[in-house]
Amino acid sequence: MRRDFSRPDGELVYSTERGKIAPEAPQKAAVPSGDGIVRVGRETKGRKGGGVTTVTGAPVSGEGMVALCTELKKRCGCGGTLKDGVIEIQGDQRDTLVAYLTQKGWKVKRVGG
Repeated sequence: MRRDFSRPDGELVYSTERGKIAPEAPQKAAVPSGDGIVRVGRETKGRKGGGVTTVTGAPVSGEGMVALCTELKKRCGCGGTLKDGVIEIQGDQRDTLVAYLTQKGWKVKRVGG
């Protein structure tokens, strides 16, 4: 007779058939694969006319992306956020961001008008 033991969240921890079940190792967040170019642009869609500067394609992920967002906000002296891997900085800060990211050694392109 086979018996399984589970946690309240449904995760299997022991089975009489296989013994103790080892938890899966957490996977490391990989750096987003792209073409290696950081793109800096300006968006106004869906913002009632107020524009934001967007930064995409940065070669960092996870906590590094949060730290980069914080660093860019301090550099520009304004607010911003991180949404779905895209850093949004309030206002038109393209010149400041392009200069700063180029200084960090990354290949940077201005996109859009």
